[in-house]
Amino acid sequence: MNEDTADSLLKGAPDTRDYFAEMYVAGVLADAGWDVYFPRRDRGFDMIISRPLEASTVIRPVQVKGKYATDGKTNKAAYGYVGKLSAFHDEMILAIPYFTSESAAAPLMIAWMPRGELRPHSRGWKCQPARFVDGAPTPRPGYNHFFGNPGLLRFEVATGISIL
Repeated sequence: MNEDTADSLLKGAPDTRDYFAEMYVAGVLADAGWDVYFPRRDRGFDMIISRPLEASTVIRPVQVKGKYATDGKTNKAAYGYVGKLSAFHDEMILAIPYFTSESAAAPLMIAWMPRGELRPHSRGWKCQPARFVDGAPTPRPGYNHFFGNPGLLRFEVATGISIL
């Protein structure tokens, strides 16, 4: 494939890597033992996850909103997702993978946010569990428990359907 062909294939490609963020989050969830299901058409949740737990099945809808910091990003006391969400559910997870220009191959961290942490905002909804300091995102004080494995483990509680 020559350079002109590659350039023409990329025309119309998004500036952000939303699909990559979704697939990365799906991989982390699968590695953690969740079964991952993708909708035939994306009209709300990016994926549905499930896993057996005792005599029931835990089921969670997931939306992924990646954060892509560039070299010129300034310090922020609160950093996360602000905008519209296409679907809601009481048991949903809002996964926020945080990338930087140096960490484009993988996010530095992922916040696993429950529905109760989403707040109304003039642009839709906001959920800002991180801050941005000296070129990198870090968890805000009091929000550490939403990141990494501890954040994901919070969703392994007995809700869902009974196995017949």
